[in-house]
Amino acid sequence: MRTSACKACGAAIVWIKTPTGKAMPCDASPRYYIQKPRTGTKKIVTPNGEVISCEYTDDPHKATGTGFAPHWGSCPGADSFKRRDRQ
Repeated sequence: MRTSACKACGAAIVWIKTPTGKAMPCDASPRYYIQKPRTGTKKIVTPNGEVISCEYTDDPHKATGTGFAPHWGSCPGADSFKRRDRQ
């Protein structure tokens, strides 16, 4: 995992490579999550790059695992990084 600062908001981020080879920016602080494949309203990126539907939890005893939240969910400047040709 490579670390850097977000160019839009300055927050610390980690770059996690997904199985397809793309680097995804994620919040630097890991989060506990409960995996919910069909009903999860949040996303988490595991350390090996898998993107999972889940719900976040603060209770490590209930957690399915630990991962990183995609930074686009918390960055106030996330829209500035969207490619115009994908709209």
